[in-house]
Amino acid sequence: MPQKILQIACIFGALAVVLGAFGSHGLKNILPEARLNIYEIGIRYQFYHALALFLAGFVYLKTSNKFAKFAAYFYIAGIFLFSGSLYLLASRSVLGIENLSPILGPMTPIGGTCFIIAWVLLALSVKDMTFEN
Repeated sequence: MPQKILQIACIFGALAVVLGAFGSHGLKNILPEARLNIYEIGIRYQFYHALALFLAGFVYLKTSNKFAKFAAYFYIAGIFLFSGSLYLLASRSVLGIENLSPILGPMTPIGGTCFIIAWVLLALSVKDMTFEN
């Protein structure tokens, strides 16, 4: 299981690079600047939390701490809900999903809450770790 978390973290990191490049090159001339900024926030948070997910997976690999495992789950949920909703909100006119805005809008803060929970769980998972030289 910890190895799967590490792999998922790497996939999310790679996707952040791919989606970021797509945003810079493919969406730059299609989306208004305000929506492109929303898209870029999704990329930034996905990348930060892909790294945090990797850290949670590594802590879980080394300690089998249940808090690290649950932190990983919340990071994954946060990436899907927070970043995913921002991608869809930013590109809704291109995708033809303008009518989903009332559904997508509330997903962003739910994803942000998942990130907060994940960080707290990660803090709990490392509080008793010992570090040797």
